[in-house]
Formats: sequence, C-alpha cells, structure tokens
Amino acid sequence: MIKKVAIITNGGDAPGLNAVIRAIVKTAETNGIECYGYIEGYRGLLDNNYVKLDSNTNASGLLHKGGTIIGTSNSTNVFNLKCEENGEIVYKDMSQKCIDNIKEAGFDCIFTLGGDGTQKSGRDFSKRGVNVIGVPKTIDNDVAHTDVTFGYNTAVSVATDALDRLHTTAESHHRIMVLEVMGRYAGWIALESAIAGGADVALIPEIPYDINKVAEKINARKAAGKQFSIVVVSEGAKPKDGDIVIKKKLDDGKGLDNIRLGGIGDQVAEDLEKLTGLVSRCTVLGYVQRGGTPTAFDRVLSTKYGVKAMELAMEGKFNVLVTYKNGKMDYASLEDVVGKNKEIGAASGNTANSNIRKIQMDDPLITTARHIGINLGD
Repeated sequence: MIKKVAIITNGGDAPGLNAVIRAIVKTAETNGIECYGYIEGYRGLLDNNYVKLDSNTNASGLLHKGGTIIGTSNSTNVFNLKCEENGEIVYKDMSQKCIDNIKEAGFDCIFTLGGDGTQKSGRDFSKRGVNVIGVPKTIDNDVAHTDVTFGYNTAVSVATDALDRLHTTAESHHRIMVLEVMGRYAGWIALESAIAGGADVALIPEIPYDINKVAEKINARKAAGKQFSIVVVSEGAKPKDGDIVIKKKLDDGKGLDNIRLGGIGDQVAEDLEKLTGLVSRCTVLGYVQRGGTPTAFDRVLSTKYGVKAMELAMEGKFNVLVTYKNGKMDYASLEDVVGKNKEIGAASGNTANSNIRKIQMDDPLITTARHIGINLGD
C-alpha cells in the first residue's frame, strides 16, 4: 500500500498540467494518500525542495489555470549536470542524490509529468529502483505510445483561431500570410490546425518541402482568381536538401536539446514573395500556443490522465507511462516509450535512437489534407 507520493512537472509548460496535478491530488486524498509536489521539476528533486499539496488550499481552483503551480525546468539533466568547479565546467551524475532525497522523504512513487526528455530521466530513475509513473505532456503531441497528449488540443485551437484571423488580413490585402507554429520534430499542430483553419499549405518536419511546389499551388490559386493564400509552417520544417532553421544555440548542458528553433516562417514568406509576386508576411505564434486556459477537451483528458496515474500507483504498476489509446486510458512501460535510447540522460529529439511519435504518411490527417487540396510541399 502506498502512503505518500510526489509530482514532478518538467520541461515546457502545457495547458492542462494543473488539471493533472488536481486529479492526482484529489484521487490521492480520496484514498488516504498524502501528495506532494517538487518545485521546478528535476531541479526541485535535486535540491530536495517540495511542498505538500492539498485540494482545500494550494491545489484548489486549478482546473482552468494554465502553467503549473509547482513550476518546471527544461535545463536540468541530473544524470549529467552541468556544474562549475574551480572556474571550469564539469559534468556530474547527481542522480544518486535525487534518489537519496526520495528515500529520505519517504515517497512511494514519483509522477513525472513531461515529454520525451522527462520520461527518459524517469526511465533512468526506474532502473535505479525508484517507482515512477509518467504522464505524457507536450503540445507537440509526439510522445510514443499515446494517441493524444494533454495540451495539444489547446495548442491546435489557438493556432486555428490565429488562422481565422489571418484569413481576413490575407484576403483584404491580397497577401500570403504564413503562420509559424510549434512542432520541432513532429508536425501535428501544423497539420491539424491547417485542416481546421482552412489553410492552403502545411509544411511539416516529416515532409521536406520543395518551395517551388508550394509556389505552384499559390500561383494556381492566383490564376483561379484567389489573390491570397494561407500557409502553416512547423518550426521544425525544412526544405529538401536543407536543414532546420536554428535561431539560437544554448549551452544548458550535455544530454539536453540545446537548440532553439525559429525563423523558418520568415524564410518561407520571403521565398514565396519572390516566386509568386504576392506580398508575404509571417506571424510567429510562439508561446501563446502553450500558455493560458486549457480547452474543455484538455481539462477532461488531463483529469483522466491524473486519475489513471494514481490508480496505477495504488495497483502497484510502476515504471510505466499512462497512455490514451483508441479512446481508452492504458499504460506502456517506460522502457518501451523511450525505445532504443539506452544512454542515461541522452538528449531528446530527432536522433537515430529517438522514439518520438511522428506523423506517418498513411495517417488519416495526411490523407484528409491531400484530398481537400492542402499542399504539403511535395
């Protein structure tokens, strides 16, 4: 019987994090289990900084709130932590200190709310004897073994609303309006919002694009009397024989994704203006996609995730990720989620050993987009 659990929210924030926290806390309290939260993700675990969570006080009124009440970190790899000693940068494995902190606090299970990188560390802790249950969090919708991550629906809704607004400007000024959305290595947000928002072009990481094919689509619209076009671009989209556009390289430490993307939307807009003669403008949606109030869908999904996570803990099913498959809550082993990546603290992202969920070419979204005439750049 478990008596005491702790929650970690790690990586980028996402709408629905607080709703998951709320569901875990309420389910724990209903079953006489104490619930705590580590402050600022794995950094809090390392610093042994945690607070008790109570649905009558600090964990109350969370369902509609964006962000996370216990904070998060996306630059703390405790298995290979960047430190400074005697004026030099060194890397240390601080995982044992984290494990000691968990044991000292008496936590029977740790819930890791995060994406690919967060769950890699969760897997690594599970291999060291810690009871871990992961909950998939990312607006990119790219965590393996689950159909929908919480926060994704909100991000798509925000992007769709932006497209609705850009349509009026595009049509009024006879312009190409390019919307750059999040999606580093998977194009779920771009593709689904393009379908929902009536876009003419969707460029995603899974399909390297030919800008001339895109221009042909827009020129065909011009010939048909439509003097404007809407283009959606994932931040991780790239041209054929080209590469992703990197805005900035970070130095947060080894084993982390140290690149900040941005700029592909401007590049596409500039190229299309030259090729079509239409004035082109780019809007970068950025952090608006993952901030603020979650949709009703994400509130319900987040609550399901939180309840299922606590149920698994009470059943003694540890070292798994809660999943949503074929309309039902389920779970998969963290080892299967991480896949072939056996390196402790390895960076998430588009590596040979990554196991992130990308759009397959036979996905119904791809088929739907093609049938209704959305150009995918190929």
